[in-house]
Amino acid sequence: MEQCLVSVYRALENISGEIFVVDNNSIDGSVEMVEQKFPNVHLIANKQNVGFSTANNQAIKLSKGKYVLLLNPDTVVSEDTFSKTITFLNEHPNAGGLGVRMIDGKGNFLPESKRGLPTPTVAFYKIFGLSTLFPKSKKAGRYHLGFLPENEIHKVDILSGAFMLMRKEALDKVGLLDEAFFMYGEDIDLSYRIQLGGYDNYYFPETKIIHYKGESTKKSSVNYVFVFYNAMIIFAKKHFSENNANLFSFLINVAIYLRAASALLVRFTKKAFLPFIDFIFIIFGLFSITNYWKIYKNIIFETSILRIALPTYALIWLLNIYYQGGYDKPFKLKSSYLGTFIGTVVILSIYALLPKSYQFSRLFILVGAVITGSYFILSRILLALSIGGKYALTKSSQKTFAIIGSPLEINRVEQLLKQSATVTSKIVAISATDKKNDNQVGTISQLDQIVHLNPIDEIIFCAKDITSNQIISWMVELNKYPIDFKIAHPDSLFLIGSNSTNTNGELYTLDLYNINTPKNKRNKRTFDFLTALGILTLTPCIIWSYQNKKQLFKNLLACLIGKKTWVGLSLHQKQQLHNLPKISNGIFSPTYKIHSDDELRMEKLNLIYARDYSFFKDWEILKSNWKNIDKTV
Repeated sequence: MEQCLVSVYRALENISGEIFVVDNNSIDGSVEMVEQKFPNVHLIANKQNVGFSTANNQAIKLSKGKYVLLLNPDTVVSEDTFSKTITFLNEHPNAGGLGVRMIDGKGNFLPESKRGLPTPTVAFYKIFGLSTLFPKSKKAGRYHLGFLPENEIHKVDILSGAFMLMRKEALDKVGLLDEAFFMYGEDIDLSYRIQLGGYDNYYFPETKIIHYKGESTKKSSVNYVFVFYNAMIIFAKKHFSENNANLFSFLINVAIYLRAASALLVRFTKKAFLPFIDFIFIIFGLFSITNYWKIYKNIIFETSILRIALPTYALIWLLNIYYQGGYDKPFKLKSSYLGTFIGTVVILSIYALLPKSYQFSRLFILVGAVITGSYFILSRILLALSIGGKYALTKSSQKTFAIIGSPLEINRVEQLLKQSATVTSKIVAISATDKKNDNQVGTISQLDQIVHLNPIDEIIFCAKDITSNQIISWMVELNKYPIDFKIAHPDSLFLIGSNSTNTNGELYTLDLYNINTPKNKRNKRTFDFLTALGILTLTPCIIWSYQNKKQLFKNLLACLIGKKTWVGLSLHQKQQLHNLPKISNGIFSPTYKIHSDDELRMEKLNLIYARDYSFFKDWEILKSNWKNIDKTV
């Protein structure tokens, strides 16, 4: 949001305009940031999430301009974006709406910059992947109009809600966004109505914007599949004939289940594939020991015992390696050692409690532990050498950064990188002007040569010294290289960028919170699940001691499925402390012992909880609030 507003103010220079920000009850400090840093913005702070359409309509109704622009907060506009698009609309009175050329955080062209009307035929090609296979086809590629050159102006059917510039006169005639669409589909509906009103929509590529894309809902999520495709059903029922609408709805419902199943399968496969392979290899190793002892030592184990023991041992080792961070990226061999050792201790402890008839060999367990530990070391080294990337070991995760800006800004960003959790191997300083000093390898005009000659992983543009237009142009120019891009906003502790629509936007900032580590996130989720499950099994005995029995079950279920956590940060403080980590809303908070008006103490307790987190803290708070687990949140 901050980065977006800075670019908007730059683009509005010498243009009469007004800026509205509508906040749908966010808890990330956006409202406070806008109030403090952009006092001239018309801020509408809703007390609930009213959806995309309703929120935009609130601002449109108050606006006074000749043109209205809907702009996503995860965008960066060029300095010439508004001047060029307004000039075009002034010269084309038939134009009711206009979209621009959008690129993602890697500098790649976003095909949704221009789209066709999603008729049942177009939807069929899109849903079943034919539009992806034949993007340039005039028949199969109509969804993204891939057959139209992306560098030429065209009349199009559909504009993207991320950047949707419209003539106010057209909106007065055809109406505002349809509030039946909560999120997604509203841009398609309004674009179509603009055409029905006798106006044309244009794709205008003579200016570019960055759209980090997908920050609201990730494209690989099941939630996105349901929300997006259900919006398409609303559109079909509104605009198509009954027969076409029914056909469209059928196709969409098929797509929903196919895509939802596909999304779940892909996510499960990504998470489970490597542990499954590890499990197979460990079982194979343990089975090989039994065969060796059978052949060379003449020691034969009971088959029925082995069928239970071998998978159980393998699972215990894998679970302990997992909880020690053995599957976190980049790989840490120390986590594999520690997980194997703890797993061995657990196995030997269980072994000691078993009847004599089930105790077949402690030596077998120790040899199995050596094989498991050795397998993890060799397999991780092999993955790092053969694939690298996310499978790299800790040392190879270091990055080479190129920072472009003035000496002062380069130094500020360098200090931020050093204080963050980012592992930096080398900093390449580049001047933002045509002159460089002794500490800089070159100037921004030589950036393509610098990238070609140096193994750079990431480029950070200092927005104080470089225009948005320059940043976007260089991102497009360098997108052929495997380089990530970030933008350092002036006077901010954030370096912002997003490299994929399926992953969270990456952010470099001071990371002082223990609760942010993958290990503690995992421990917290496991604690919530196990304690909720344990209490749930005890409900027949304890439910009579609680007054709000319905809420008790709601809280248990919410913690069980991960919708809530037993202990979360105080909601009020979440709104104030922009840098605190995002965790689920809590049934309780670290501030449960103090009055809500003691804001300073609440702030300190939240900070201490996030900084020094361990699941023992959650257990202590849950134990102290045992009688209140039926509270309404």
